[in-house]
Amino acid sequence: MGTMLRSDADLGAAASLEAFAGALRQRRLFEPGATIAVARAPGRLDVMGGIADYSGSLVLERPIAEATWAAAQRVEGSALEIVSLGRPPYTVPMQMLAPGGAPLSYEEARRMFAQGPSRWAAYIAGVVLVLARARGLALTAGARVVVASQVPEGSGVSSSAAVETAAMSALAAAFGIDLPPRELALHCQAAENLVAGAPCGVMDQMTCVFGEPEALLALLCQPAELQPPVPVPDDLDLWGLDSGERHAVSGSDYGAVRAGAFMGLRLLSDRVPVAGGYLANLAPEAFERELVRYLPDEMAGDEFLARFGDTADTVTSVDRGRRYRVRAATAHPVYERRRVENFRELLLAPAGEAERHRLGELMYESHASYGRCGLGSPGTDRLAGLVRTEGAAGGLYGARITGGGSGGTVAVLGRRDAAPAIARVAAAYERQTGHRPHVFAGSSPGVLAFGSRSITV
Repeated sequence: MGTMLRSDADLGAAASLEAFAGALRQRRLFEPGATIAVARAPGRLDVMGGIADYSGSLVLERPIAEATWAAAQRVEGSALEIVSLGRPPYTVPMQMLAPGGAPLSYEEARRMFAQGPSRWAAYIAGVVLVLARARGLALTAGARVVVASQVPEGSGVSSSAAVETAAMSALAAAFGIDLPPRELALHCQAAENLVAGAPCGVMDQMTCVFGEPEALLALLCQPAELQPPVPVPDDLDLWGLDSGERHAVSGSDYGAVRAGAFMGLRLLSDRVPVAGGYLANLAPEAFERELVRYLPDEMAGDEFLARFGDTADTVTSVDRGRRYRVRAATAHPVYERRRVENFRELLLAPAGEAERHRLGELMYESHASYGRCGLGSPGTDRLAGLVRTEGAAGGLYGARITGGGSGGTVAVLGRRDAAPAIARVAAAYERQTGHRPHVFAGSSPGVLAFGSRSITV
């Protein structure tokens, strides 16, 4: 049935349900004849919006072709068994997740998975804990979860959100939990924020769930309001180029920029009402004219805490011993929302060459803003520069760092026939750095479109 896969690497490369099911049977990861629930979630290419999501911006996201598969089953016993390729299997007794019958608090679970070889398991154990706390899953029966992913880790294309949403979809089906898709995405964000300890916004999980092939998911992150998808014009295409510099949302740079934005929000809230508490709701013109002068370029954490106590953010905290780029972190979402809205308008309107150039300029402006926040990197700057050198003559219009920044992947916009230029950029980057970028091309459906499937192994 389908392609039979012979190794961990092959299982991770399963591109179809038939291939994934065949691999599970061959490796006997479940008892022969058992019925299991299977789900699939793609990674995502952040085209515009990125770190402005936690400040309420519109974002435009593309589900990529690479995806994560998850299979789940209720099993005898009372343990959670997790199998993820390239790592030793991980087992945790359910009584550790629910001592005395009550689910652990998120803080206790975060401490449990904070260090050591179990760190990676937090993304799946966190999903189980959220289902227990938010949806009444009884942590008494055992569960086995097998995860196989094509989405590369540390590349800034939401490998963690793909794992979370695929695993939660499969587990909900295996345990008979009716889980509306929007709640699935929000529950997975909670698992990443509160158990894995990564302060991501919601755009990653929403794209993994609701993404449609050949279109950009449009999401107003206030907190997660879907807008009509934005089709990519027939004569344009998008690619991602992995810089090879490892990105992590849990890293200190991303968390510091997010904290800096909420520090700025607190400073400005004394001057003007900020609708909904979202910086992205401030008009750029009013921000420039009336507000930016009240923001310091940098501010020490101890000074801010002495004046204000803390920010309104529930997933980051201000470190007394750190300095924060408050002005750049606050300004970014104000201008990014305008850039994203202009980008969408240009994609939806009949476009000539001038409009395509403007699309590219908006991407370069966003890329530069990341750098001012402290989230750029040498590799992503180099890739953006190589794309700019190719330019419209090679069919490429623009590029920007994606997601949480500080490495990872660069999104590139070009003509549909510009694949040769993408290959030249990748080759030039390899000559200069020794790293051959993975090229993300194509898209695929999200969790909602795929659904959960019941198969027999």
